[in-house]
Amino acid sequence: MDKRLFFLMNMAQRRVFRFADSESEKHLGISVTHVAALLFIAKQEGCLQKELAQALGLNKPAVTGLADRMEKQGLITRKPCETDGRAARIHLSDKGRSILPAVSPLIEAMNQKLTAEFTEEEIEVVLRFLNKIMENFK
Repeated sequence: MDKRLFFLMNMAQRRVFRFADSESEKHLGISVTHVAALLFIAKQEGCLQKELAQALGLNKPAVTGLADRMEKQGLITRKPCETDGRAARIHLSDKGRSILPAVSPLIEAMNQKLTAEFTEEEIEVVLRFLNKIMENFK
């Protein structure tokens, strides 16, 4: 058994992300990053692009490109911010909103794949470990 924790976490994250992205493309027709953006925008309708960037951990150019692609795909609309002429507020389009009901079952299936063959106690340890990492490496 490989015990290189940092290496294993890095490789596991990459494989899980590739799998999630592939499943998202196959079932929803959009990337997993687009899904994350749609979920955030649904909760924060009219958010600023910088708020989306912060939520997704993206820099300004990356979130600009993401928003451009999502707008071209008809998933979102951008409207000028009423208080800051340089900023735009992001809203879900009807198409973007129509994808949301299919997201939860897909996430549930991915979570089931991740937790298969583990006991509840083992999953609790993994969850505690991952949450502690999130807390310690802000």
